[in-house]
Amino acid sequence: MTKFVVEFEYNVDRAGRQGLHPAHAENLYRLADSGVLLLGGPLVGENAGLLLYEAENRAELQRILDEEPYVTGGVVANIRIREWSPGKGSRVAALNGRSPELSGTATGTGTEGAS
Repeated sequence: MTKFVVEFEYNVDRAGRQGLHPAHAENLYRLADSGVLLLGGPLVGENAGLLLYEAENRAELQRILDEEPYVTGGVVANIRIREWSPGKGSRVAALNGRSPELSGTATGTGTEGAS
């Protein structure tokens, strides 16, 4: 599975998104429950949001984004998508689908096999 960092830049303010917010939130909860959405939330001080998805490939991610209520509702002005390979940090083992015990470190810092 491939991880993608997705940034939504909105063309309306938060108040302008309120009508679509319940459908947007329900969609994100469904994606999180199915393991597709790993993290998501607004960028503080910006009219944008950042989401971390895990999908089979770029085409599958595009299908997911095409069904996003904020996208279908026309409140997303720009979408920036980047493929991401987590390598370091306290949560890297979990993000890469491994338990810390299997990764070779107790903290999953991404230094597995390093000497």
